[in-house]
Amino acid sequence: MRIVRYAVGGERHYGELESGGVGIARFEGDPFTGLSPAGHTDRVDDVVVLPPVDRPRIFGFAYNYASHVGETDREIPEVPVCFMKPSTAVVGPGDAIVYPSDGELIHFEGELVVVIGKEARHVKPSEAADHILGYTCGNDVSDRVVQRKESAFGTLLIGKGQDTFAPLGPVIATELDPSGLALTTRVNGTVVQSASTADLLLPVPEIVSYLSRYLTLLPGDVIMTGTPSGVGPIRPGDEVEVEIEGIGVLRNPVVAESR
Repeated sequence: MRIVRYAVGGERHYGELESGGVGIARFEGDPFTGLSPAGHTDRVDDVVVLPPVDRPRIFGFAYNYASHVGETDREIPEVPVCFMKPSTAVVGPGDAIVYPSDGELIHFEGELVVVIGKEARHVKPSEAADHILGYTCGNDVSDRVVQRKESAFGTLLIGKGQDTFAPLGPVIATELDPSGLALTTRVNGTVVQSASTADLLLPVPEIVSYLSRYLTLLPGDVIMTGTPSGVGPIRPGDEVEVEIEGIGVLRNPVVAESR
């Protein structure tokens, strides 16, 4: 199932994107507390697709592809390197990534994103799938200048967490095997990242297990699983696409901040 969150007629709903991508079978409720058919179909052309989760907690894993570790001239970390983004960083498909007025070097990072569906604490890797609702595309937008200054003191908040720095979407794909999905990122139509989630240093089940060892994961939490090599700069006027096999394409324009 491909679950989409959308707005139409001044209301917000969840629905199932039908085969062909023309219609959305509307649901009552939400995927975290329960869904039931509403008996109505909306046309995709008539709706605004929203971020798949409203104001989620966002966890991120850095240096989780060996290829990306290599391009940063670092060693593979001894323990997973985790960070968080505020919920205000989230935007949806088609929404703008805002390039900060004082930004010097802003990078894209295409990533597979896990959506938690069931509370998880002290979960074994073999149990992780029972706590996952599905998967979506994400872009871990990063201010490299700020990030490098922060990381020297052990933090990654502002460099990773500015408004619009966490595009998510377009759907939550359920019943998807995350172990070998093709991931492609394009800037202005040019492929800049091409990888497989088979190359994750810490696979999805271990990611969920690791986080749940230290904190409680809640329904609606999202986990950015890391980016492969090929990260690079974006500028106002660019368009970034993150495409993942079985999920779809997350597309966002880049615009200059206006004050």
